[in-house]
Amino acid sequence: MSAENISAEAQIHPTAIIEDGAKVAAGVKIGPYSVIGSNVEIGENTIVGPHVVITGWTKIGRECHIFQGASIGEEPQDLKFKGEKSYTSIGDRTVIREGTTIHRATGEGEETRIGNDCLLMALTHVAHNCVIGNRVIMSNVASLAGHAVVEDRAVIGGMTGVHQFVKIGRNAMIGGMSRLTQDVVPFTIVAGQPAKVAGLNAVGMSRAGIEPAARRSIKQAYKILYRSGLTLQQAVSVIEQEVPSCEEVDHMLRFLRNADRGICRERRDDRD
Repeated sequence: MSAENISAEAQIHPTAIIEDGAKVAAGVKIGPYSVIGSNVEIGENTIVGPHVVITGWTKIGRECHIFQGASIGEEPQDLKFKGEKSYTSIGDRTVIREGTTIHRATGEGEETRIGNDCLLMALTHVAHNCVIGNRVIMSNVASLAGHAVVEDRAVIGGMTGVHQFVKIGRNAMIGGMSRLTQDVVPFTIVAGQPAKVAGLNAVGMSRAGIEPAARRSIKQAYKILYRSGLTLQQAVSVIEQEVPSCEEVDHMLRFLRNADRGICRERRDDRD
């Protein structure tokens, strides 16, 4: 271990291995038997528990907490990967619980990215090239396949499996043990195998501070999308014309225009 890039204010257990070149900021704590690779950067006041492996070109933000047995920045489980230089980035104040695995990207210069203030519970998996926003919660054993996108404040229930390239919209909630093969529209609740829409995530929207007028517009857009019998393209056109514009509805429309895998549809037995 070279002291060149290691803050004198870091607390590193004597059994931990810090490879030359690693950058460890002030206030960082690294527990017993953890291994920090030569291209890793760890931000101020982050806690790395025992038996953690952080490798590859990985950057960890400030005030994160990584629990025992986590593996971050390892090579992807992707047959296309040929050893190219790729990245893993984790924002500030994110908590990564026991046994979680986060793999770096496939493709030269590509990145697996996780935002700020996320909670990844025990044994969750984030595959190569995934992009996770801010304040996302992944419950125990939830898994994202490659290139999945999870927008801000989404909640993914335990043991949920997310197909590659699927997008989960802002403020969506996914029920436990769901199987996602299509995109999840922002602000909705989905569950099942395959997952179906069960309604709007009213509690999540309220907790996120979305204004009542915007929530009314979202509800109107939801009814047009799911209750009108229109195709997706037709519904987008009607929403554009009839629903009062707000940032949340504009975001929903952008999401719908880019739903390349199609969207989760509503359960018939949940309709009013």
